[in-house]
Amino acid sequence: MDRPGAADIPSPSGDFPHRPVLLDEVVALFAPVPEGWLIDATLGGAGHAAALLERHRHLSVLGIDQDPDAVTAARARLARFGGRVEVVHARFDRLAEVARERGRLPASGVLFDLGVSSPQLDRPERGFSYRADAPLDMRMDPTQPRTAADVVNRYEERDLARLLRRYGDEAHARRIARAIVRQRPIEGTAELAEVVRDAIPAPARRRGGHPARRTFQALRIEVNGELEVLPVALDAALGATAPGGRVAVLSYHSGEDRLVKERFRYEETGGCVCPPQLPCRCGAVRRARLLRRGATKAGAAEVAANPRAESARLRAVEVLP
Repeated sequence: MDRPGAADIPSPSGDFPHRPVLLDEVVALFAPVPEGWLIDATLGGAGHAAALLERHRHLSVLGIDQDPDAVTAARARLARFGGRVEVVHARFDRLAEVARERGRLPASGVLFDLGVSSPQLDRPERGFSYRADAPLDMRMDPTQPRTAADVVNRYEERDLARLLRRYGDEAHARRIARAIVRQRPIEGTAELAEVVRDAIPAPARRRGGHPARRTFQALRIEVNGELEVLPVALDAALGATAPGGRVAVLSYHSGEDRLVKERFRYEETGGCVCPPQLPCRCGAVRRARLLRRGATKAGAAEVAANPRAESARLRAVEVLP
């Protein structure tokens, strides 16, 4: 999804502004890929896509997003590129299906910018933020049935605690889950933020940002199935990309980054189980090569201008023949 970067890129309609993180690094990654269609699997406000189209004349972009507001804004922003752009409303795990239906395979590359977008956070009515009162929604695709209110008010206490630990790295998951169940029904974001704050010991409230930040993150990931569909989407991206093409992922959560790191490492080794000091005899086949050991992070200037960029991690591979 869209993430804040050094400067806002407003949409023609004035909504869904995009501040892309690590923009120059992302653009540089796709400079050497074969001519053809690049799939922006989390198009958002199209800040990355616009820069890629401007700087790489050999590329066209198939943009995919599950948020109808993002799709509308991206179509307006990218209209000036004419036939070099297609924008589709779909979730990113359907990227290969969408590209195949439109005759855009194999792809020259695939880009993922994961997580929640700044416009989604900044619009209280979407229910993503603890900073303003709104209904508990958090759906990236409003056509999907499950909302954050469903999770908060229907999950068993043990299941709430599990998801807070798994998706929020929340040290006080059991206390928060117990407080939520005791306070039900919880209708709005402000009420939930207050319940979470009161459940956390006072000393812990004074460090690590807003006390409800991790809970809201965990609920958003659960509502949208983000970590469930990411492995499927990564496999689809690697299978859809031509030799010499590249798959790049911007992640903002440790769980996301861990999945990407493990998947890319597997593709580089082919799952080889042989001792590293000996030739491979297990028949493993490498499908990709890492373009850098470790993740690329936003620099100090970008983080200073935009604190939300601090958690960004960029990883990329090149697909082998």
